[in-house]
Amino acid sequence: MPQSTRAQQREQTRQALLREGRRLFAAEGYGAVGLAEIVSAAGVTKGALYHHFAGKAELFRAVLEQVQQEVAERVAATAEAEADPWDQLTAGCQAFLTAGTDPEIQRIMLVDGPAVLGWNEWRALDEANSARHLEEALTALIEAGTVERQPVVPLTHLLSGAMNEAALWLAASGNAGDLADTTAALSRMLEALRVGRPQAH
Repeated sequence: MPQSTRAQQREQTRQALLREGRRLFAAEGYGAVGLAEIVSAAGVTKGALYHHFAGKAELFRAVLEQVQQEVAERVAATAEAEADPWDQLTAGCQAFLTAGTDPEIQRIMLVDGPAVLGWNEWRALDEANSARHLEEALTALIEAGTVERQPVVPLTHLLSGAMNEAALWLAASGNAGDLADTTAALSRMLEALRVGRPQAH
């Protein structure tokens, strides 16, 4: 068998494991899904799974990374649809909260993610995806004078932490109306950063 064909088959096997693992983790939760169920759904052997992943936790980590990258791309696409840099920031932040209300994303990224990987590793993955875009947006706004000049790293961590906490709370609340209240509160919080904002009376 040619090398390229073997490589394609390996990649197809990996993608099948990711696809079925993601579907099962989203539907049943990490704890309820067994390896036998995953390999059966993907139509491969346990040996094939172990060729790609050390076990269920490593497969879940790869699925989580995929989900976080998709959320980051969705946030970036929403932000880039706006012409004004300030509107890009607010639209991107609201898109992140909205994405977190998707049941599949909630289960994998917000409920099981921190529990399976531990808080530190979960945060490192989040930082590599969503937080990097946030830091770039804030840096541009500070340089443009829209946001007061200040160290961008602590500001990024404060906003990212607030949004992650809000997303975790929304995932647990299950109340559809809470999203509108949360995005309104986020808008007010962001508005307080803006230089020359209208003063409240």
